[in-house]
Amino acid sequence: MNTIRVMVVDDHDVVRMGLKGYIDAEDDLEVVCEASSGAEAVALARVEKPDVVVMDVRMPDGSGVDACRELRSDNPGTGVIMLTSYSDDHALFASIMAGAAGYLLKQTHAAELVSSIRSVAAGKALLDPDVTMKVLERIRNAVVENKDPKLAHLSPTEERILLKVAEGFTNRQIAERIHLSEKTVKNYVSSILKKLEVTRRAEAASYITRARMQEEELRP
Repeated sequence: MNTIRVMVVDDHDVVRMGLKGYIDAEDDLEVVCEASSGAEAVALARVEKPDVVVMDVRMPDGSGVDACRELRSDNPGTGVIMLTSYSDDHALFASIMAGAAGYLLKQTHAAELVSSIRSVAAGKALLDPDVTMKVLERIRNAVVENKDPKLAHLSPTEERILLKVAEGFTNRQIAERIHLSEKTVKNYVSSILKKLEVTRRAEAASYITRARMQEEELRP
């Protein structure tokens, strides 16, 4: 039986200890590292390459969602479960766009948490596919009149590719899905970064997520 390697990320020591206790109590799960901030989580994940990351949405150095996006950009094979103390539609939307496989409340029972970790390690999403598609469609169809000026300079293909980048797909995966060569997708990504005035994929993904969330807030 292969052991599922887990990283726990939360800025509260007591929460991390509790999560670690629940997870390590299972024969097939092991907490291999812990982090107390988003930046620490991203750095540790590059070294430890955990199978699953259980991460708080709110972090002292910024959003856990941003850390999720960067972590997934570095390690596409790592599944991320976002934890939060309360239900938040905006955080749910942002988590999905950042490539998170699941979103759980901290009040979740230990049995559901460990079951969720196993599911994510097996490549499954915790969210109902219909919910995921509705959320993505809602973000994609944000009000055109309120469109961010930098995003307005993107071509339809560039915007389509940017959405895939925000969902955590690699250039090769994007190429397979939209039937272009990997080199062509790479060129499109370079153009997107230039138009958005950013230097990294994670920054571009964060940019469109924030812009679309703002557009959603302005929806009548």
